Amino acid sequence: LDFWGHCYLRGNSDVAEAGRLTSRVLPGYPVIDFVRAGGDPMSEHRASLTWNRERDDFKYPTYTRDHTWSFHGGESVAASAAPEFLGNADRVDPEEAFVAAISACHMLTFLAVAAKRRFVVDSYSDNAVGYLEENTEGRLAITLVELRPGIAFSGDSLPTSEQIASMHHQSHRECFIANSVSTEIVVLTPTTS
Repeated sequence: LDFWGHCYLRGNSDVAEAGRLTSRVLPGYPVIDFVRAGGDPMSEHRASLTWNRERDDFKYPTYTRDHTWSFHGGESVAASAAPEFLGNADRVDPEEAFVAAISACHMLTFLAVAAKRRFVVDSYSDNAVGYLEENTEGRLAITLVELRPGIAFSGDSLPTSEQIASMHHQSHRECFIANSVSTEIVVLTPTTS
């Protein structure tokens, strides 16, 4: 079982042939991953996007970049391109959302790790920064995200700086988003109280 309670078996298995486990190939290594019967993924995550032309012309410098992201549960986010790409600075841009997704996933995983290690987290904040630049293939990409967490603990047992570093390391290893991207993600020396 992994940290999340999912079963992974290496190699072939009679159980896999019985249909209860399905062979999946993950980047870097083959593994048999526990999934629902029929080979469905563990979960699906959906977002809807809506954009409409607001002007008579449709020219690169003038078309609106404003659009809306909608999510299950009715949440909507007013979005646009980054201002550097003719977007609306009053709206969230995809690059900011990408950085926020990495930060949020790391935080949620860190909270799970801390709880499983019986540490009490009172608050967690982050001022993450992503850097857009040319990657090794000469294409623009968010190549680096720096996480700057501030964490407050309480309770009878407070973690040492080594334990906090270990929890961040495990959080990075277990974070679904970090495991899904090629962006370098670093945790700068976290502040604690």
